[in-house]
Amino acid sequence: MATLTIRDLDDEVKARLRVRAAHNGRSMEAEVRAILRAALTGPTPRRGLGGQIQQYFVDLDDDVEIPLPPRTELPRAADFSS
Repeated sequence: MATLTIRDLDDEVKARLRVRAAHNGRSMEAEVRAILRAALTGPTPRRGLGGQIQQYFVDLDDDVEIPLPPRTELPRAADFSS
């Protein structure tokens, strides 16, 4: 088993950890182990928005074409004078 030292822990965080450990009937060290175990062995984090959008459209055929609307005005330079 490895040993981990945590330096510069805020007093407020330490106090909340002590209360949480007492509430769960554990030592502070056992509470930290439980927190780390839960955080690192839980379900894989959800994908970001781009991954979710891709998953939504993954079953579409490759030959799907989305018609682009016609451009009604010519492109113009951005105005940064404001």
